[in-house]
Amino acid sequence: ANVQPEVQVQVALDARKREAEDQYDVIMKLKVDSKTKEDKPQPIFLLELEYGGIFKVENVTNEQLHPFLLIECPRMIFPFVRRIVSDVTRDGGYPPVNLDTIDFLALYRQQLAQRAAAAPKADA
Repeated sequence: ANVQPEVQVQVALDARKREAEDQYDVIMKLKVDSKTKEDKPQPIFLLELEYGGIFKVENVTNEQLHPFLLIECPRMIFPFVRRIVSDVTRDGGYPPVNLDTIDFLALYRQQLAQRAAAAPKADA
């Protein structure tokens, strides 16, 4: 039975300053979990990938830096991540997983909202 598997993708982003001036590491952590579509799903494969880029960022204000590192930079490295995931799954003998384009702006807003919700209230 060649059934299309259930594929779940989780993405986490991390950015940190490097020692060199105006340089930042931006790391995309990806977890691709594939299971069969059954009443009791069986694992097919689990792929975990950390892909990083080094970015030299100039002429970006402090206010814009955080969103730039977590929206624009991931957007630039995403095509490489997508290709690796496709190649690795295909080379493993599975139908290649072609990741849908990730909306990094939405992801960023979601993370900000989660952070705001988790922050202790000042007036408590």
